[in-house]
Amino acid sequence: MSLQIGIDTGAAEAPYEQLRAQIAEQARGGTLPVGYRLPTVRGLAGELGLAANTVAKAYRALEADGVVETRGRNGTFVAAAGAAADRELAEAAQAYARRARRLGLDRAAARAAVEDALRAAYGQA
Repeated sequence: MSLQIGIDTGAAEAPYEQLRAQIAEQARGGTLPVGYRLPTVRGLAGELGLAANTVAKAYRALEADGVVETRGRNGTFVAAAGAAADRELAEAAQAYARRARRLGLDRAAARAAVEDALRAAYGQA
């Protein structure tokens, strides 16, 4: 198994975001198993024709999301992200619910705002 990445230079989405999203999808979908060692920043940058800073930015975002973990000079590995992602999602949902209530939104309006945001994020009608 190996990392399969395609960067569309004509896409509206920035290359680092395309890279982040594809690695996250492969890790969460099981294509990249927990413990899989990702290529070095420079190696992946060279392979994809991207700047090293672009790949480093994607790796940092993935680490912040709990998808990967960096082990110093040993490299960057796919993390056991399920529990961390679930916990972060629950925290974000709780923060959103508190904020919506402070803003005076009723449940229907709060849910509608979330649905709008999800449609925008996932590109669904």
